[in-house]
Amino acid sequence: MKKLVFIAIVGCVVLMMGSCNSKTEKVPFDNGDSVTVGSVDSTIYGVCGEETAMNTLQLITDMGDTLTLDISEAQEKGQVFGGLQVGDRMAALPNSDYTAAKMVINQATLLGNWVMPNPLDGSDEVGVRIKEGGIAESIEQSNIIYKTWKLVKGQLEFVLVREGGSEEDEVNYFNIIKLDADSLFLRQVLRLEDIQSGLRDDMEELRYNRQKPKEEYGKDVKLEDSDSEFFL
Repeated sequence: MKKLVFIAIVGCVVLMMGSCNSKTEKVPFDNGDSVTVGSVDSTIYGVCGEETAMNTLQLITDMGDTLTLDISEAQEKGQVFGGLQVGDRMAALPNSDYTAAKMVINQATLLGNWVMPNPLDGSDEVGVRIKEGGIAESIEQSNIIYKTWKLVKGQLEFVLVREGGSEEDEVNYFNIIKLDADSLFLRQVLRLEDIQSGLRDDMEELRYNRQKPKEEYGKDVKLEDSDSEFFL
């Protein structure tokens, strides 16, 4: 009887160790963007390697692997966003055999302050601040409070709260249309309940520009030479 109990305990320990080893450890960046084995989202996260070329991305993944992905088709379809810079953090959507990437997003380029003229009157700049650690913040918007962001299957997810609403978190998804050093164009992906409420699935693009540091706004302004007569 004691032998049977001992064997049962050993068996449980082995099963527990096996289940732990079957999971791949995450390396967080934007609120845990790296995915585990078996996750629905097959996106690979890592750093752009030195062997990256015009049509290939060398990705040193969070899991410690080094992949060389063909991105020629993604380039042709305009699905490489934010450029390829050695050392930058990247997100790639691979094909089934992990030899090519269908989409590549430079997460380092995505970070920053993104603004547009206020849609109501165009007088002020409003927008969103995308920060490391999955943090999102509103820029000059009191009615929308951004909380977090992350990439999900190549789409940009924002969690936010609307002033005067239900105070519950609202999750919005956006397709990235354009991303470079100065521009971020997004188109919202409508939820089923949005479509059922009458919203159309051809929403206007949100066109953000990277906010300039305050010191840049007046750098081209030249002051007239002072006339000493005015100070007599």
